[in-house]
Amino acid sequence: DGAVSILKFDNAKGRNGGTYARPASVQRALSILEMEVEQINKGNYEHYMQKEIHEQPESLTTTMRGRLIRGGSCKAKSVLLGGLKDHLKTIRRSRRIVFIGCGTSYNAALAARPILEELSDLPVTMEIASDLVDRQAPIYREDTAVFVSQSGETADTLQALEYASENGALCVGITNTVGSAIARKTHCGVHINAGAEIGVASTKAYTSQIVVMAMLALAIGGDTISTQARREAIIDGLCDLPNKVREVLKLDQEMKVLAKQLIAEQSLLVFGRGYNYATALEGALKVKEVALMHSEGILAGEMKHGPLALVDENLPILVIATRDACFSKQQSVIQQLHARKGRLIVMCSKGDAASIFPGGSCRVIEVPQVEDCLQPVINIVPLQLLAYHLTVLRGYNVDQPRNLAKSVTTQ
Repeated sequence: DGAVSILKFDNAKGRNGGTYARPASVQRALSILEMEVEQINKGNYEHYMQKEIHEQPESLTTTMRGRLIRGGSCKAKSVLLGGLKDHLKTIRRSRRIVFIGCGTSYNAALAARPILEELSDLPVTMEIASDLVDRQAPIYREDTAVFVSQSGETADTLQALEYASENGALCVGITNTVGSAIARKTHCGVHINAGAEIGVASTKAYTSQIVVMAMLALAIGGDTISTQARREAIIDGLCDLPNKVREVLKLDQEMKVLAKQLIAEQSLLVFGRGYNYATALEGALKVKEVALMHSEGILAGEMKHGPLALVDENLPILVIATRDACFSKQQSVIQQLHARKGRLIVMCSKGDAASIFPGGSCRVIEVPQVEDCLQPVINIVPLQLLAYHLTVLRGYNVDQPRNLAKSVTTQ
């Protein structure tokens, strides 16, 4: 009669061999979704994925709102994460930090891992949630386990959370959904506030997750004087990040032209290292997910240990070689691939095209340069655009890829 009632069976009766009695209705707290209709409309865009890619300057601004404190002349710049402030001392005292996630969330944690190691001086390990549970890997009371999930309902990550809780670890959640299972069951956490994401392939939630984890690194390392200049440079970089993303979104048409050239390809390799190993994995995952084309992200340092055998004049290879500590090594990778007549597409920082490839015989994607630990946020955007245009040109459904669901709630 237009009413909703929630019924709960008494498990104890069932276990003792008795029959289930139909129970009375259970009261649940109501949570009201405060969401504007504009957030779930496509607006002027053809697809949700396209809208969400182009929304990233705004979603990143929302993620950082109220959390970056750029003090006056005498006050230091700092980060305030309200959900973590009571637990920061415990995290700093922990034996190690373990990042646990699946798919895109795992890649986001991988992108943030180097800055977390640098600023916290703690060992940071990575675990794919399903694998952690399969192995029953050791988790200790002195560990901090960080669970990364956009929906906050991912079944594998939830199972890993229960396992870590039983072993006494401090459990931290990073989700995009207030009131989700992971948000409720962790001891503390941070909401990424990226707004509703409707396309199955995650775009804006990925970049917001990286930014939140960079802010987590700043908060954990916030009491160390030796890294103060580095932290302040990162905070300045974070404040300018939405503008840099706006700049890189102007590559949209260029990515469409590149997609037309790759439309009939069977495979695409993406090479990255350092901060951008995660970008290679995530870019390849996006092409797999939506364009239904085989794509593989490869750690460039592993190139000679097998993948080099695949290189010929037909296979397209995208190399991420923006300016950071690994730049000279990536230049060497490009030269070796070129010597073997590899069909190269190189992503580099603005103004580096001539120095990377004096011959000018490979395709270059130039992106704005930011602080090295924030570069993955910039570098993934052209790859998201490439995956989007490839999908549309190949005639597949961008927002609902074959066989996939937005939130993986089964194992």
